[in-house]
Amino acid sequence: MISLDFELMWGVRDCRTVADYGANILGVRQVVPRLLDLFARHELGCTWATVGMLFFDDRDALLAALPDERPSYHDARLSPYGDLAAIGPDERRDPYHFGLSLIRRIAQAPRQEIATHTFSHFYCLEPGQNLAQFRADLAAAGRAAAAEGMVLKSIVFPRNQVNAAYLAACREAGLTAYRGQERTRIHAAAAHGDEGLLKRGLRLADAYVNVTGAHSHVAELRDGMTDLPSSRFLRPWSRSLAVLEPLRLDRILSAMRRAAARGELFHLWFHPHNFGVDQDRNFTVLDRIATEAARLREDHGWPSLSMADAATRALAA
Repeated sequence: MISLDFELMWGVRDCRTVADYGANILGVRQVVPRLLDLFARHELGCTWATVGMLFFDDRDALLAALPDERPSYHDARLSPYGDLAAIGPDERRDPYHFGLSLIRRIAQAPRQEIATHTFSHFYCLEPGQNLAQFRADLAAAGRAAAAEGMVLKSIVFPRNQVNAAYLAACREAGLTAYRGQERTRIHAAAAHGDEGLLKRGLRLADAYVNVTGAHSHVAELRDGMTDLPSSRFLRPWSRSLAVLEPLRLDRILSAMRRAAARGELFHLWFHPHNFGVDQDRNFTVLDRIATEAARLREDHGWPSLSMADAATRALAA
C-alpha cells in the first residue's frame, strides 16, 4: 500500500518558503505524471491524500469555498488563512498553491484514489483548535471534492497528528479509513512541540537499520474507522547520506518480503514534493520497490491496494 501526502506549499508553508523550497514544489508538476506512469507499469494502486485547498484553479473559487469556522491555533503561524491574500490569482500564475489540473490527471489514472489531507492541512493535536473547527474543515474538503464528482473515503492526518477523539467525526463525514502511526513509541502521534531531537533521531536511524522492527501490520477497526498504519516513510535521496542508500532500500524490501509472506500490510508513504529535486535518484529507488512489489504479488498473491480498497476488505472480514 502506498499513500501520498499531496499538499504543495500548503503542507510546508509554516516552516519553509517559496524561496528556499520552491524548486521542490515546482518539481511536483513533473513528479505526478512520472508517478502515475510508474504505478501503471507495475499495476500499483495508490492513495493521494490531497489538501482541499488544491481543488481550485483560481483564488476567487478558493475564497468562496472557505469554511466559516477556522482553526484557532495558539500559534497563529500554523493557520494558512492569513496567507490567502498573498497567493496568486490562478494555477497558471501560482503553481505553488493550486493543483486542480494535477488532481484531475490523477483521478483519470487507473487504481488511484483521491483521499483527503483535510481542507486546510488541519493540525489535530495542536493547542487551540477544536472538534467543531475540524468538522467544518472536513465538510469543506468534502464539498471541494464533490464539485469534481469525487467522494472521499480515506483520510491522512497532516503531520500524522492522529487524534482518536476526532475519528467519529471522520466516520460521520463518510470516511472509512485513515493512516495510523507506526506502532512504536518513537512514532506516536504528537504535537510539533512534543517532537524532541532524540525521537526524531531514532526515527532517522530506524530508516536505515532495524531499530524498531519490520512494521508490517494488520488493519484494525477503531471507532468505526479502519486503521491502516504506516510502515515506513520513504525518505528522499540525501547527498549527505548517499553511502547509506543500500541500507535504506534493503530495510524496506526486507520488510515487504516479510509482510507478503505473512499476509500482512506494508504501508509506504511520502510526499510528491520529496521527489521534487533529485528526481532520477528518487525514482530509481521507488522503481526498485515497485518491481519487488510486483514480484511479491506474483509469488504470494500479495495485492496492491488503495486505502479505500483495504478498508472495504477489512470491513467485509
